[in-house]
Amino acid sequence: MKHRLIMDGSMGTYYSNLINLPGAFSETANLTTPKVIEQIHTEYILAGARMIRTNTFAANRAALKIDVKEQRLLVEAACRIAKNAVSEFTTDKNSHMIWIAGDVGPIVEDANSTWEEIFEEYKLLCDIFIDQGLHGIHFETFPSLKYIEELVPYIKERNKDMFILASFSLNKNGYSGAGISASRLMEKVGLIEGIDGCGFNCGVGSGHMYQIFKKVNFPDHKYIFAAPNAGYPEQMQNRMVFMDNEAYFAKNMRQIAELGTDLLGGCCGTTPAYMKAMIQNIDIDQPSNIRKKNQSQASGIETVEKPNDFYELFKSKKKVIAVELDPPYDANIDHILECAHILKNSKADIITFADSPLGRSRVDSILMSTKIAEETGLKVMPHVCCRDRNMISMRASLLGAYIHGIRNLLIVTGDPVPGDSRVSTTGVFDYNSIRLMEYVKEMNIEHFKTEPFYYGGALNHGRGSIEKVVARMKKKIDAGAKFFLTQPVYSIEDAERILRIKELVDTKILCGIMPLVSYRNANFIKNEFSGINVPDEIVNRYRPDMSKEEAELVGASIAREIMEFLEPVADGYYIMLPFNRVSLMEKIMG
Repeated sequence: MKHRLIMDGSMGTYYSNLINLPGAFSETANLTTPKVIEQIHTEYILAGARMIRTNTFAANRAALKIDVKEQRLLVEAACRIAKNAVSEFTTDKNSHMIWIAGDVGPIVEDANSTWEEIFEEYKLLCDIFIDQGLHGIHFETFPSLKYIEELVPYIKERNKDMFILASFSLNKNGYSGAGISASRLMEKVGLIEGIDGCGFNCGVGSGHMYQIFKKVNFPDHKYIFAAPNAGYPEQMQNRMVFMDNEAYFAKNMRQIAELGTDLLGGCCGTTPAYMKAMIQNIDIDQPSNIRKKNQSQASGIETVEKPNDFYELFKSKKKVIAVELDPPYDANIDHILECAHILKNSKADIITFADSPLGRSRVDSILMSTKIAEETGLKVMPHVCCRDRNMISMRASLLGAYIHGIRNLLIVTGDPVPGDSRVSTTGVFDYNSIRLMEYVKEMNIEHFKTEPFYYGGALNHGRGSIEKVVARMKKKIDAGAKFFLTQPVYSIEDAERILRIKELVDTKILCGIMPLVSYRNANFIKNEFSGINVPDEIVNRYRPDMSKEEAELVGASIAREIMEFLEPVADGYYIMLPFNRVSLMEKIMG
């Protein structure tokens, strides 16, 4: 690429405005009304675009609710339409070269998605673009490099000349949806050989994009790309519309170009008129400006990470003790405060609080933790689950936890919403525990480098083969997990599984201990909780006519026996006290 290259603008919002159906998926038109899509490509080329992108941004199975066969037909059709549009302008040998890039947007994920499934779908899209003979692939509006960094070598191995462009969506503060700053994204891109161009698109208007570009140190030897939105949409007659502000957009894009940007286009709300106005304001004959500027020098001051008091306990010979309390269902916290004060004088090293377990609302685990820490001085560790908060709320909660002194977290996917509540209540599940861990890992790098969150994960040691359990643990460790808390253990078989896991994974494990406190409680846990194995011989040690004190003594005795045969494998114990019966601690620990 010898000169600045102007790309096209928005396909999706322009298409939905043309057919007067706000929010419609333009991708389905590849099969239903291909001439409409070809006409949009043509309009962008006539406006001056010299690179167009296939109409495939949301061409994934989850978004369009299609199967793999339908997906392939749709994407192949998009490639044909783009090539037909370009062919009309390349018959004259003096015409400018018009490039076609296969457009790949983020594939919709939820808590049940696996990395392998998503990666294979991305590979399929890339294979189609390569087989169709396109010039490049544009990974557009991504929150991170999670999949891109693995796809790049695959693409280059198949076609070393394929141009790869990676761009990321940012908010007004310059952070992606994964909590990664613009500067760090570019730093990461700079380390990946094979990415030819990089930059930002969507999320913000041209004014905010210019402010972000001024602050970012872009990587050397990569083409730099900018494609902001037309602005910010406003609601008019039940429709979200972008105001026509081509002149303002063009002015800002000229400033962005003058920073050394090589590829310029538009995202949501931009039309061929925006591209035309931009071209009139920018010297497109300016040579492309592969980065040559000096990178900022390190300050020479080494960042020293402050030790985490809880994690330091694992370095001692003693078994670390975490005790779980359930926050109340209402605003009466007298009892839980009393329980916490009792535990302060026990052998508990840290108190953990469940995050509305079983999908039943309780006092927020983070707020409960901060209250207990302030009142008692105990170390605390709230559970944070993915069920109830979207990405915006989760980030806000984590920042709030941090400024209130929380440094330890247990990150879990979370129990689903109970069946009887699903009509009126929906689980969010924007991500699962692994993706949330990756998010917190990035927050540690970006914001909390000197005193990061230390977080652990749940270990469902009895669910599936040991190989699968270990594989999931390793993913959590890669995502930053420092320790694991297991489900309650009641059998030698469970202890042996944990021992085998411990031999395969170098990590800290707190083994779950949950004393059963009655015959009814034992039967309930045995029959109602999946993933918890309560043998008949444990249940048979209880009688229906036992007193509360008798049953607690049996529960404590069983707990001590389990801890004894877990001794060789456990780095500590995760003690769950039914109904917050803190009196059990003395019976168990002595």
